[in-house]
Amino acid sequence: MAKKKFSKQWVHDHINDPYVKMAQQKGYRARAAFKLIELLDAENLLKPGNVVVDLGAAPGSWSQVATERMHDKSGAFKGRVIALDILPMDPLPNVEFIQGDFRENDILEQLERLLDGSRVDLVISDMAPNLSGVKVADAARMQHMHELALDFARDHLKPRGCLIVKAFNGSGFSQTVELYRKYFNRVVIRKPKASRDKSSETFLISRSLK
Repeated sequence: MAKKKFSKQWVHDHINDPYVKMAQQKGYRARAAFKLIELLDAENLLKPGNVVVDLGAAPGSWSQVATERMHDKSGAFKGRVIALDILPMDPLPNVEFIQGDFRENDILEQLERLLDGSRVDLVISDMAPNLSGVKVADAARMQHMHELALDFARDHLKPRGCLIVKAFNGSGFSQTVELYRKYFNRVVIRKPKASRDKSSETFLISRSLK
């Protein structure tokens, strides 16, 4: 019964969410687009000519935002956006999509072939594990995902590149921040306005590898 009530409340909140309405108006695939927009604006990130990798990209709103930022004054698209996800994703203009788990060697090899020796300016990750409701287990899953994103960034970023990952305040969060500060010169914590107030969701922006 409680589950049904929560579900109705979520639907009500979703329908009345101003960011959901704006996403529909602007053609974004999810309200999450506005989170990335705010993070990029705050840090003055992404410009034409950049190479971006979007981890856990489906349904594609973050890739949409990335491609928007990579058109020059003439309107020409310059740069690359490579998106990866276990789930399928409908095609997007100027986005190269790989379906698969980036933890698997064959998927990483596909990415290496696409990059063809190019280093990455920005890695973005809106990934979150399937949560069980068991706090300790969920924290461990999230921490593992952060470690995977960090390993990926360390292997592929340019020295002054940037990694943006989703995180959740709570168990394991301070350890993740500490880990990232070990490898990046600057790590900031930001909660965009588009993140729901009730959510413990936040984002780590890590810049310039040590």
